[in-house]
Amino acid sequence: MKTKMTSGPGWSLSSASSASVPPAQPGKNTNSPKPQIRLEKRNGKSVTVIAGLHTYGADRLEQIARQIKTSCGCGGTVKDGVIELQGDKLAQVKLWFDKK
Repeated sequence: MKTKMTSGPGWSLSSASSASVPPAQPGKNTNSPKPQIRLEKRNGKSVTVIAGLHTYGADRLEQIARQIKTSCGCGGTVKDGVIELQGDKLAQVKLWFDKK
C-alpha cells in the first residue's frame, strides 16, 4: 500500500524508503562533471569536441587540454569552455578519461 508523505511541497505517492539514493561506488566522485565527447566535421576535416567540463574553470581546462593534446599528439584549443582537438581522436580521448 502506498502512503502519502507530506514532507516538502506537494504530495508524494511513494513511501520514503523507495526514494533512497543508491550508494556511491568507492573511488568515484559523483559530483564531478561528465565530459561529452563527440566528433564534428568542419570544412571537410574532423574535430574532436569535449564539452561539459566548463565548471572546472579556465585555468584547469587549459591544463586538461594540454595533457590531452600531449597524450594524443595533436593540436587543439579551448573555446567557450569546450576543448577542440584536431582530428579524429575519439578513442584516445575516451582512453585518457578512463585512466583519470
